[in-house]
Amino acid sequence: MVLDELITELDRGLRSMTGVSRMSRPVPVPPESAEAPELSPAEREHAAGLMRVNHVGEVCAQALYQAQKLATRSPTLKEAFEHAAREEEDHLAWTSRRLEALDSRPSLLNPLWYTGALALGLIAGRFGDRVSLGFMAETERQVEQHLDSHLEKLPEADLESRAIVEQMRADEAAHGKAALDAGGVELPFPARALMRAASKIMTRTAYYV
Repeated sequence: MVLDELITELDRGLRSMTGVSRMSRPVPVPPESAEAPELSPAEREHAAGLMRVNHVGEVCAQALYQAQKLATRSPTLKEAFEHAAREEEDHLAWTSRRLEALDSRPSLLNPLWYTGALALGLIAGRFGDRVSLGFMAETERQVEQHLDSHLEKLPEADLESRAIVEQMRADEAAHGKAALDAGGVELPFPARALMRAASKIMTRTAYYV
């Protein structure tokens, strides 16, 4: 059983890093009444940079949930982490397709981001389920804030990227609430600050690389 679980998670990890992602929900689209203006080259480049950052965030999300699912012994929490991971895999596929539409690519450092996030998830899991859930809740809170900032930074004309980011934000908020409702504890300030610092390094790098 454990071997089967490890094989499944290894397969998901490889797909996350290589961009071969499955999705259970269709890509969010703007309202039919909305006409998407043509993006200028500068707008396309900027939108691609932001969506590359979002794609990296979803690569990290896969690693985090995989690690936390492996660390817990609770069948209920395993299912909760799996449910969140499936929705995050939708996000991964959506951002990947949007990058293709913008004639761009994912981050070249995805293996590095994935490995780092996997290690953080395993560390959080070692402190017990309540801390692991608190880590999940804080991660989702920071991601939600990050997506809010992207809605401000994306070109107004990029309705397709906006539709994707808005649905991602709604999902992240639901994941964070679910983690708190399941018993997640508030992480101490130093841990939250360290998470924010690591996130800034990742986002600033992934925008370009």
